[in-house]
Order: sequence, then C-alpha cells, then structure tokens
Amino acid sequence: MVPAWITALLAGSALGAPPSPAGLKSDITILVDNDLQGPASPTADSAIILLGSKMTLRDAEAACAALGEQLWAPELGASSIRPNLDFLRYQNKSRAGLWIAPANGTARSISTSGDISGGHEETARLPALCTQTAPFSSGTIRDTSEQWRISIRANDEELVGYRDRNSFRFMSVRYAPEPERFGYAKLHEGKGDEVSALEYGSQCFQGTSGSEDCLFLNIWTPHLPRPRCTGEKGLKPVMLWIHGGGFTGGTANDAVFDGGNLASRGDVVLVAANYRLGKFGFLALDDGETNGNYGLADAILALDWVRAHVRALGGDPDRITVFGQSAGAAVVRAMLASPAARGKFAAAVPLSNLGGMGYGAPYSKYLSVPEAAASGGAALLEAANCTDVSCLRKVPAEVLSGLAGDVRFLVVDGEYLVADGLQFSGDPLDVRLMIGITAEDGTPMTTYTRDVSPEDTEWLTSQGLPYPPRSVFPLPDVENSTLAVDTMAARLTTDAMFRCTAQATANALLSASLVPEIYYYEFDRTYQTPGWPKLDLCEPGGDPAGDPSTSYYLQCHSGELLYVFGNVAREGLPTRDVADLAFGQFVLDTFASFARTFDPNPEVRFLTARGYTGTVSALEKMGRWEAATGGNLKLRALGWAGEGMEGFRDVEQCEWLGLGLEYYL
Repeated sequence: MVPAWITALLAGSALGAPPSPAGLKSDITILVDNDLQGPASPTADSAIILLGSKMTLRDAEAACAALGEQLWAPELGASSIRPNLDFLRYQNKSRAGLWIAPANGTARSISTSGDISGGHEETARLPALCTQTAPFSSGTIRDTSEQWRISIRANDEELVGYRDRNSFRFMSVRYAPEPERFGYAKLHEGKGDEVSALEYGSQCFQGTSGSEDCLFLNIWTPHLPRPRCTGEKGLKPVMLWIHGGGFTGGTANDAVFDGGNLASRGDVVLVAANYRLGKFGFLALDDGETNGNYGLADAILALDWVRAHVRALGGDPDRITVFGQSAGAAVVRAMLASPAARGKFAAAVPLSNLGGMGYGAPYSKYLSVPEAAASGGAALLEAANCTDVSCLRKVPAEVLSGLAGDVRFLVVDGEYLVADGLQFSGDPLDVRLMIGITAEDGTPMTTYTRDVSPEDTEWLTSQGLPYPPRSVFPLPDVENSTLAVDTMAARLTTDAMFRCTAQATANALLSASLVPEIYYYEFDRTYQTPGWPKLDLCEPGGDPAGDPSTSYYLQCHSGELLYVFGNVAREGLPTRDVADLAFGQFVLDTFASFARTFDPNPEVRFLTARGYTGTVSALEKMGRWEAATGGNLKLRALGWAGEGMEGFRDVEQCEWLGLGLEYYL
C-alpha cells in the first residue's frame, strides 16, 4: 500500500505544485563535482540530488519522481559521482548506504565508498540519490520552468524558486516593503502567501531606471533542510554580499557575482542584497529629521532578515560573513562601526575599501549631517525648487535622480553611525577579519591625460593628489614615457585611496587588540570585469583575451570579482592561459574556506574529499597563509607565479602621503 503522503505528493506534482522539503519529508542537497567550467566541464553531468531522510525504496522512487528525476544508477552513463560520495563520507553521512535505482528487479544501494550492494530489503530505510538533470544557467540563460521549481517556507511565505545544475536559486526575496522615501525601512512580514522567487526583482533606482521598491535578496544554496530539521546540524555558513557601485549604482542582480558557483563549490549559502542608492539612500538635511544612511540601514536590515530566516534555506545564522567590494566594502566597514550591526555577524571581508585622500576619503571618514547637507543636500533642494523634505518626496524619482547635488555619503546620524569613522579603542570586535585590495586598485580612480610627459604635474594635482618626487615614486623603466607616468599614477592613487588606509586599519585594529589576527591580501593577478573600467592599463595587452603575463598590465579595481565568485566561464569569457581556471578555483576555495572556518587556508581533507586537487597543489606551492598579528604585519600575495607571504607594501610611500601605519593611532 502506497503511503498517503506519497499519493498526495505525486498528485501535487501532477497538478504543478512545486515539491518542497516539507512535502518530500526530507532535506534536499545538490552535490556536483564543480570545477567552474560549467557545461564545458568533463564532470558536467556528475550532479546528484541527495535526499537525506531515511525512507523505503518505493518512497525514494516517488520522492525522486516528484522532483522530476529518478533514482540515480551507474548505467545512466553519467560522469563519476565519486567526489560527491567522498564528500558524504568526509561528512560522516549515510554509512548504511543510499538507495539507487534497482537492477533486474533487485533493490540496490551504494556506499560512500562506491560499493554497490543488492542485499537490502525494499522496506529498509535509507537516504537516496536522485539524478540531477537541471540545466546550467548563465548570465543570459536560465530555465525557470515548472520541472525545476522548488519551494520552501520562510518568513511565513511559500517561496517558489528553482534549481539549476549547481544550486537552488531564490531570486527577489523581499526583506522589506517599499519604504517611505527618505525613511528607514522595516522588515517584511509574510502573510502566508505563495510568492514567486523565480526572477530578479528591480534594482534600486539609479540614473533613469530602477524602482524605489527594490529591497530584495537573491539567495543561492546547495542545501534545503526539512522544516523540523533546521537545527544546527547540517546548516551551512552564510556569506552576505554587499555590492559596490560608488553608492550611486550597482545591483545584487549583477551576473558577475552570481552566487551559484560559490555556493556549490564552496559549500555555503550565498545571499546578495539590494540597498537604496544615491539621493534615495543617503540624503541628509540639517532639519532634525532627514538624517541619511538609509542605504546602510537597508543593508543592516537585510542582515536582520538573514539572521531570522536563513535556516529555512540551509544557512547557519551564527556563521554569517558579511563581504562587499568598493562601496560594498565601505558598508562592511560601517557595519563594523555601527552599534546597530554589532553582534549580528561572525566575520567580515571588505574587499578594496576606499579611504585616505581625494575621491576615496568619505568612504571611510564620515561626514556630519550638517556637512552632508551643505555638500549635497542644499544643492538638491535648490535644484528641486524645494525648501523641505516633504517637497522632495513629491518629485518623481526619475527627475529627482538627475538633479544637482552630490548625495552619496555615509554620515554620523547618531543611530547607525555614532562617530566619524571606525573606532580603534574599546571592547574587542568579536569578528574575524580578512582585508585586502588589488595591487593597482586605484588605477580607474584617476583621469589620465594622453601624451603626458614626466614633467607635467597639473593633470594629477588638479585631481587632489600630490605629485610625488621620483625618489619615493620612481617611474618604471619603459620607453613609452606616457605609460611610465600612467603606471606611477596608478601606484600613487592605489596608495592614496586604498593600500595605505587598509594597511593602517589592520595595524590599528591589531595594535589596539580589537581583533587577534587579520588575514590580509593583495591580488597580483586579476581578470577585469567586461563592463568597467575599459582601460587598456587594466587589460593584458589592452585585450580582455590577452596574455596575463604582459608587462605593465595592472591589477585594477573590481578585477578580483570574477575569481572570487568563480564566474569567468559562466560569463562566457575566454580562458587567457593555463592559470586562469586553476587560479579561479584556488581563489574561490580560499574565500569560501574563510566563511566556513574563519581561516582562508582550506582544510586539505575537505579539498581532497571534493576532488579539488588543483587547490591542494596550489597550497603546496604557495605555502600557508599566515595571519597578520600585532607587531608582525604580513600579507598574502595572491597570484600564480609562486607568490606567497611578504610584509606590508609601500610603507615608505604611505608615510610620505601622511597615511602611514600609525595613521589611525
């Protein structure tokens, strides 16, 4: 006799209701030997679905069928699933075996050692392996049709997402209702409805596009727990991504940082958050009411949603790493400084945070509300022909966005930020830190003048940067004098806006014993994002498909992102040399390791179990990443030519700029 729940399950599947962990009475995990090559991978068809609850053979067959799959069998001709089985053995799961498809009417199971047995009765209760035939997705292609849909219950909503080959995907999950313009958002409360999480929601208003109703999360996870099994066991670490864009642009929907590969290969839950931008996210007026930091408050509210509901998506709320790049890194730094975020996350990774001089200064040194009002708010009021914020609320978004007023700065509002920067005294932060930049991060932050000679200085000093003596910032020995000056300017800008304040931050935190150690890095190899900044200096040979060993190819801002998220192939970009794939695997494995263990040195047993032999070899070549500690400052040079540990860079240059290691002390 078929159990009633199986009959209901199959009936629901036939009617188009998406399966769920609750309906299947089992947690569901996607396992795949993910080498980041996507459909071109020799292991592209190695994916399986693990149903972790113990069930009879008939129940297992029905559960796989409800997912639109069948019990896995070696006769199906798929790639070896051995790395997936090895990973289950590493996790000490399913020692009694897992159901696979019967052969010649005989029930079969497979052990995590790969041994197939026909000795089980059909009424035995075992976990099961289903096929996983969902297609790969890409930045331009995704299949959200009914056969791949899955639902979970979170925040009193039935969220209907879907799976691709690598992960479960829940897009546009609302964490706050549309807020009042220039008001702080509140957490969204579900009302028992079924909600589509199949497509990206709107980006936050920027330029002439987007919406003010934009406070959504995108979530990628390899694991969905059965609702009554959402305790600590089996939950994955969580990485909450805060996008960059100068506080005026960007979106969590950007395909460059699609989280499927990082979630799948890294064994984490990845969440990316939208937050309000520009005038809508940061307007401050000296009126006692309009205090700014709405975008920062949004990001902290997204963190609150994650803490409250991520268990339903397989994530551990006590192991949240917040990470962001550029303006996103500034949000992460502000979270470290904010009393509203204190104690809500376990680790932080600010990638390429700005600070110091010129354009970079206000990202780490916050304005007072009167300063922000004078620098941008007053100009906006005048341009809108308004005298107060109530008038500004009535201006159409597309009009308001284009009006004068440079409104995009974090401010000391008294609630979310209570000081003009991260403080380097007081109680320990109780947060693990990894901090770093790309080697020539500041390259796109300078406007270059063609055919400039080494004697010209105004083109640089007019941008708020000092023209340095050659004894401190020597010109490289190249025949092309313009290239020599451009390269020097890239180094100067990197020091002035990125390197010096990042190193000074690490030194101050360690000197004040606010954290015991910091994993500090610089990327000496990058893969520039295709849309920005489109500078020849940032591309090998001026060509995105060129040779990365080209001399004077600089490691520019945002050039680490495709590696961190493992999305070079997913974005349809060429492999430039033999190191591109291996380095990308190594970088993703390193960042995911930090999220899992708060140590960027991946556990060799984990790597071996998953078949990540390239990263094992890389670790042997590069040696262990040692943390910087008080009095022993060191960084990991991330490259593929034998880079390893060294001291902090350009210490003399930072001293000349007035941004030395003691800058914050």
